[in-house]
Amino acid sequence: MSSENYRYIVRVAGTDLDGSKKFLYALMDVKGVGIRLAESILRVTGQNPDIRMGYVSDQEVKRVEAVLADPIKFGIPGWMLNRQKDVSLGEDKHFTGSDLTLTIKNDIDDLRKTKSYRGIRHALGLKSRGQHTKTTGRKGQTVGVRRKKR
Repeated sequence: MSSENYRYIVRVAGTDLDGSKKFLYALMDVKGVGIRLAESILRVTGQNPDIRMGYVSDQEVKRVEAVLADPIKFGIPGWMLNRQKDVSLGEDKHFTGSDLTLTIKNDIDDLRKTKSYRGIRHALGLKSRGQHTKTTGRKGQTVGVRRKKR
């Protein structure tokens, strides 16, 4: 681990990662990758999770990107993916980065178009997962009791 091979910023799956973080935790900065998926990716590729991201070689980064592109091909189970039984394709997929953001936005737009309960809640900017909203989740203008002016 010489300092000449160290990089302060490493690009993985379209995301700039901090070179000073450990490999495992740096991978979690990619949108769509959590701790369990990051551990699985490093186990499949045979990487050391404790090495700093700045010391990871380009070949190792390419192997990690290949697993991120098609995790099922490398033996990662379908329940770890963020898009199981995709509505349009009917198969298990895993999206990362801007693809994930776009997919979620399209799902919410579909809910709005069908005028489902969740879609209406999203459109109104309200909570959509059954939480109580009498006292929490308030945005915008303050709601409360006003005093009478004397």
